[in-house]
Amino acid sequence: MVALTHANEHHVANGQPHAKHDRAHSHSHPKHKHEHKNPHRNLRPAPKAEGSGHGPEPGQWKDAHATFYGPPEGTLGGACGYEDSDKKIYGPETTALSKALFNDGMTCGACFEIKCGEGSEWCKPGHPTVHVTATDFCPGGGEGWCDSPKEHFDMSQPAFLKIAEYKGGIVPVKYRRVPCKRSGGIRFKITGNPYFNMIGITNMGGTGDIAKVEVKVGVQWTALKHNYGDRWDTNADLVGKKLTFRITTSDGKTMITEQAAPHDWRFGQTYQGSRVVA
Repeated sequence: MVALTHANEHHVANGQPHAKHDRAHSHSHPKHKHEHKNPHRNLRPAPKAEGSGHGPEPGQWKDAHATFYGPPEGTLGGACGYEDSDKKIYGPETTALSKALFNDGMTCGACFEIKCGEGSEWCKPGHPTVHVTATDFCPGGGEGWCDSPKEHFDMSQPAFLKIAEYKGGIVPVKYRRVPCKRSGGIRFKITGNPYFNMIGITNMGGTGDIAKVEVKVGVQWTALKHNYGDRWDTNADLVGKKLTFRITTSDGKTMITEQAAPHDWRFGQTYQGSRVVA
């Protein structure tokens, strides 16, 4: 069912269980093939969300390594909780992050610019860059590329092939954080029951990642608990009430999305600016 609604978003400047999901990482070089299980999965870099700000200036280039996994069309989902309905937002250029970068899921939704580093014969000519969205977790084990404290990107196949050759399997890379460009406004998916509300938040612009979420019912703000990835939860009584959310991003900026969901919102629906979109 697809209905829509736009909430008014504005900045207030600065102011668990996981369902198991099997995720096999496949690298073309046999040395780098490994398998690991991961909760949730499936994603793509989205356009800029209204009222989400421009995010941080691109940071300094840092060194890491990159591998790839998944089919030629890309992969969405994984430990960040994104779903098939989010594919149009994030596209095929996504990446799983090693433990050092994943930060227990708090980096989900962040955007990175990546280019092939020096010293590899498999880099594409001219060292082009690709922008990717963090959508999954690359657990340790296997060759150990994702073990802490290593900074590693296990990229979707289409993202990897923009910077390196398929048979390279693993390459050194340079990376930096960049602003996420989104369009259409932040999305809130509400699941659970009258005694437990789970809020999935997608299509975040700016830094892309979220540090804190609060919901306002009446005049009172209630902080939500980070459950995993893009999911935040609360036991507050939200049924039958208009919902306004206050989101603080990792750079300390705060955004308020007024009446993100109408008083007659329903579990299982996704709201964007008060309209049902899924």
